[in-house]
Amino acid sequence: MANTQGTTGLRGWIDERFPLTQLWREHLGEYFAPPNFNFFYIFGVLSLVVLINQLLTGLWLTMNYKPAADLAFGSVESIMRDVRWGWLIRYMHSTGASAFFIVVYLHMFRALLYGSYKKPRELVWLVGMLIFLCLMAESFFGYLLPWGQMSYWGAQVIISLFGAIPGIGDDLTLWIRGDYVVSDATLNRFFALHVMAIPIALLGLVVAHVIALHHVGSNNPEGVEIKKYTDEKGKPLDGIPFHPYYTVKDIVGIIVFLFFAAFVIFFWPDGGGYFLEHPNFEPADPLRTPPHIAPVWYFTPYYAILRAIPDKLLGVIAMGGSIVLLFFLPWLDRCPVKSIRYRGASWKVALTLFAIAFLILGYCGSQPPNTTLTMLSRIFAVVYFGFFLLMPFYTSIEKTKPVPDRVGHQTVVIHGAGESKSAVAFGEVDKARMQSQ
Repeated sequence: MANTQGTTGLRGWIDERFPLTQLWREHLGEYFAPPNFNFFYIFGVLSLVVLINQLLTGLWLTMNYKPAADLAFGSVESIMRDVRWGWLIRYMHSTGASAFFIVVYLHMFRALLYGSYKKPRELVWLVGMLIFLCLMAESFFGYLLPWGQMSYWGAQVIISLFGAIPGIGDDLTLWIRGDYVVSDATLNRFFALHVMAIPIALLGLVVAHVIALHHVGSNNPEGVEIKKYTDEKGKPLDGIPFHPYYTVKDIVGIIVFLFFAAFVIFFWPDGGGYFLEHPNFEPADPLRTPPHIAPVWYFTPYYAILRAIPDKLLGVIAMGGSIVLLFFLPWLDRCPVKSIRYRGASWKVALTLFAIAFLILGYCGSQPPNTTLTMLSRIFAVVYFGFFLLMPFYTSIEKTKPVPDRVGHQTVVIHGAGESKSAVAFGEVDKARMQSQ
């Protein structure tokens, strides 16, 4: 327990009843992080910023939204036109949903680049993947709420996929909808899950994610552990306090991000039809199907995998498997090296092909199906699954480079007085050289 003796006033009174100072020290003031974080390490903080935005704007939207089939679309239009600043809050929420997945995908990609899922951070990765599943569920449940054409028919298509499960499919589909078709009952239960159940689970998982991360320590672009070398007090020799160094740096990153977000919200809120689909500006009509039904852009890679397989059940299995495989990543990767800086060419090629496949699948899933796109989806679905299923083989034989012992340092071999000594860290080279003479 942190020593709070000598603390007086309000903070002392609180520390006697709640570990406020201890939490500050453990997670900010005395949480030591590697000094070489780069651009990719901002996306974790941005994910938290967007989460707060979604919670606050969602709260304000519920004050004027009516979760009823005959009122939902009109209430959204009323928010846009009648509620003061309602249009801004709605666009902050709808654009925030896409921004959430952008920063989360980049956050996950950074983990692939630098091996942040490897020992001892397997649990950090697993909790992060549970967060990702909650985000997918949250966005899916919220997708129906505007009660527009794409919301209605997109939900109808996705829910019907559960009917492919043998034995329980029909009953499960009926239970999810609460009716034989997407109706008022579906809207009500999706609203409850979107504003209550999933956010509570999401917040709990985010707290668990941060606690697990701070327990084992943050990874870095070098892929070496800073806790390996500590002083007599247990402080990592190559670590710097998260506050003020990274809090100030993160604030700058947040400000830059908010500039880009504000530009989209004010000048390009529909994202060219990707953030807000054009059919969703029409009220839901159960008797009129849109010419092309597709999910929001962040689901389209998995939707392309689903469409690439003619059999409905196998397509559902493949779509689910494409997400489940991510959970096994820490055990599929057999390479002892974490960072891509020191990994072999096979990993770099495989990761590049995986990123390309994900982007092309996303495009194919967003377009009306045709022969060419279906063939592309099948080819890159094979690349997607090959990245994971072949990983135990190509990662176990890849040729890696020597990894430094410490962050920002190198191992220096010094010869003198008939003996060889090894000094680690640039700051210790002169000292070691003097001792060897």
